[in-house]
Amino acid sequence: MNTLTVSDVTLAFGGLNALTNVNLEIQPGLITSVIGPNGAGKTSLLNCISGFYNPTSGEIFYGEARLTRASPHQVTKRGIARAFQNLELFGGLTVLDNLMLARHRHLAYSFFHALLYWGKAARLEAENRAFVEEVIDFMELEAYRKRAVGSLSYGIQKRVEVARALTLGPQLLLLDEPMAGMNIEEKEDMVRFILDIQKEREITVALVEHDLGVVMDISDQVYVLDFGELIGAGSPQAVATNRKVIEAYIGED
Repeated sequence: MNTLTVSDVTLAFGGLNALTNVNLEIQPGLITSVIGPNGAGKTSLLNCISGFYNPTSGEIFYGEARLTRASPHQVTKRGIARAFQNLELFGGLTVLDNLMLARHRHLAYSFFHALLYWGKAARLEAENRAFVEEVIDFMELEAYRKRAVGSLSYGIQKRVEVARALTLGPQLLLLDEPMAGMNIEEKEDMVRFILDIQKEREITVALVEHDLGVVMDISDQVYVLDFGELIGAGSPQAVATNRKVIEAYIGED
């Protein structure tokens, strides 16, 4: 398992900086949360890590692998997967089909084998199907596996989005507001899944989340952004008493 290191990353759009000289480390095996008010640059940071944006300056490394100019496909090959705030699912396909599509990069066989569906093709399809079924079981989606994703409740769709990322077999999972729009019961379920992902599947988790109660309860380390700048970092307890963080959230006295 590797450490993800963000060094002096700046992301500019014209004359506006979404991120300014951001430095952070996501340590292996931990739950690291990135918090901040709306427009703080949290999703922009995840976009830089996952290859959707190229930083204007600075460097991003995952272990020895340089991700600064990597494409999303290349980032995924390094063992990093992402669940999006805005659902990136095929609403007309079933849960099972959505997850099988996510495993497509693991299906390395020739057109000839695929056409006849024998040998390596049949074996890889069976292996990937077994992996997907295990993820369905882990995320407690058995009751929905044959249902179209678009027919499911928003909370279940968010769970499918996380499952889709898990089917990529990541070492590092990026979660962009996985509990946004959920009711209390759905949030409790998602918190339980995140903790199980870290402990049972031994996957490092980087979490962007607005619910500070959740962040303080489950995070090992917390980074705080405000207007694209890092204003606090450390344990949940240290961040909760940081003067700059308090001012960013509730204003000055």
